Amino acid sequence: MTREFSEPILHVDMDAFFVEVERLHDSSLKGRPVVVGGSGARGVVAAASYEARAYGVHSAMPMIEARRRCPQAVVVPPSHGRYGEVSKQVFDIFRSFTPKVEGLSVDEAFLDVAGLRLHYDTPVDVAESIRGRIRSDLDLPASVGIAANKFLAKLASEEAKPDGLFRVAAGSELDFLHPLPVRRLWGVGEATYAALEALGVRTVGDLAATPENLVSQRVGSAVGRHLLELAHGRDPRPVEGGAGAKSISAEATYGQDLVSDEAIERAVLRHCDRLSARLRRQGYAGRTITVKLRFGDFTTVTRSETVPVAIEHTSDLWDVARALLAKIDHGGRGVRLLGVGAGNLVAGSDPRQLSMEHPGRDAAAEAAEQVRARFGDDAVVPARLVDTPPNPTRGGEEGPSM
Repeated sequence: MTREFSEPILHVDMDAFFVEVERLHDSSLKGRPVVVGGSGARGVVAAASYEARAYGVHSAMPMIEARRRCPQAVVVPPSHGRYGEVSKQVFDIFRSFTPKVEGLSVDEAFLDVAGLRLHYDTPVDVAESIRGRIRSDLDLPASVGIAANKFLAKLASEEAKPDGLFRVAAGSELDFLHPLPVRRLWGVGEATYAALEALGVRTVGDLAATPENLVSQRVGSAVGRHLLELAHGRDPRPVEGGAGAKSISAEATYGQDLVSDEAIERAVLRHCDRLSARLRRQGYAGRTITVKLRFGDFTTVTRSETVPVAIEHTSDLWDVARALLAKIDHGGRGVRLLGVGAGNLVAGSDPRQLSMEHPGRDAAAEAAEQVRARFGDDAVVPARLVDTPPNPTRGGEEGPSM
């Protein structure tokens, strides 16, 4: 029997997200102190690079003060549209690992990865894979905290910064938590801190050792109970990931348009293979299969078909996708974006009628999945893909849509 993860909750926080997105747009900003925000007299810092933070610059600081502390800082006006686009790509990566994603802002989220225990040995392996995908696909840094609950995972990601990983191992929660300043607890603002300080409470451990009635007298019964629960490392809240994935897809934008039928077909097959891996990793199969093509003139065409029995294997997805592709006349136009998606999802464990048309497929697919689970998704690929089509541009991969 596969062992459950002891620390199934990740908190992923993109490091200096606005700054790093600006650096993608302007490489001359790399390695320099950068401040994103309004440059006027009333401007406020929205984000600061770690180079600027070394001078005491931080978000929500008046820009005048930021310039005083770091005169050499490069001030960049915010590009919110660009941040939103990149944020979507980041969350697509999150959801390609698990549908249980609770976004907190454009650049951070909680992930429940308990369902990946069949594919990864530890949650650390999951976290490293997520960080690796974000780095390889988007060229962005991310820090990840790993713990048994959301509160501890959030604290762990703060310890992981910048661009790192920190795990609070099960059984060591209080050793990690109690030396921390009590200000690190959620809900401890200036007024609450002053009240706790009057009791001699400065660390989380001090608070945990203080009788509840004394804490409640100072901060109120509801706040007191809340803080004491946190001080003992308890946080029962689940990751609120919505109703789950409505569809899962694999698509890419290509640096050079695909023109020949052969190149387009191979790209579709590649996406069927990736989609199969994502469906099986997340425990889904789909009844509605969709193929999407976007041409060089940005015209987009989609074709869908709903099949009688939900499918998730590459060969079955390819049968449907190839038939859909045959219904699209690209007329020699170059294809800049191509994708394959599965909707109308059901649990992969649901009973389904086995195919009598291709009796060996299920066994072969299961064997291939065992190899992929051990050696990675690219360990087994269809023979037709050995000589791969042109590489997609960075950031083109998409996971589940919510």
